[in-house]
Amino acid sequence: MNKPLPKTKVENGIRYILDETTETYLPDLKLPEQRSFGKYGRMRLLFLKEHRKATYSALLLSGELNDHLADTDEEAQQRLARLIKDMARAEGVNEQMKAADQMKWVCMMNNIQHSAEEIVLNELIYD
Repeated sequence: MNKPLPKTKVENGIRYILDETTETYLPDLKLPEQRSFGKYGRMRLLFLKEHRKATYSALLLSGELNDHLADTDEEAQQRLARLIKDMARAEGVNEQMKAADQMKWVCMMNNIQHSAEEIVLNELIYD
């Protein structure tokens, strides 16, 4: 009389689940929840892969890559918003200018946005 196999077992700190069709134990592996990231996280990932291979490998193997990319993306977006606001104030770009001369306002805001993004890229993404 065969004794039924237990549904789960733990060996070496790994939980195994019985596959009843093959009567073998398979590891119960689950990926941790991944945080999403946007443009700046993807740019950082590409930079690390191409120019900082050791850092990329260390982050990937330690499981910290996704968090690093999400944190970098979040920090870059916050820094960009703060820079645009501060630079617009310093240049005198405001709602009165927007109402008086929309094209000038658009040109100045585009210049400010590009300048601020260049700063963010140099400080956070390509560092």
